[in-house]
Amino acid sequence: MAITVNLYYTGKNGSARAFAREMVSSGVAAEIRAEEGNLRYEYFFPMEDEETVLLIDSWRDQQALDVHHASPMMGKIMALRQKYDLEMRAERYVTDQEGFSANDRRFMTK
Repeated sequence: MAITVNLYYTGKNGSARAFAREMVSSGVAAEIRAEEGNLRYEYFFPMEDEETVLLIDSWRDQQALDVHHASPMMGKIMALRQKYDLEMRAERYVTDQEGFSANDRRFMTK
């Protein structure tokens, strides 16, 4: 059961994108990707909201996510979030163990 959390960081005057750039350029994002149980850690920019950045953060299971939350890495993330004065909201999803139905797969391309 994988857990995916969509985190929306919102700021002003480009601060959310600057935060994401610093997370990547400082190596923090790469360190998180290297953590045991991390499946995905990737930033996206909504086309219609230039002041928000979407982070898709996916973990093998709750235990891996708990270890990440207890790690010193969280301090680095919090410090950067405060530096850029960002607000955050989150959505949490658990992987559907059954996968996509045959009907759903009809609409997917490879």
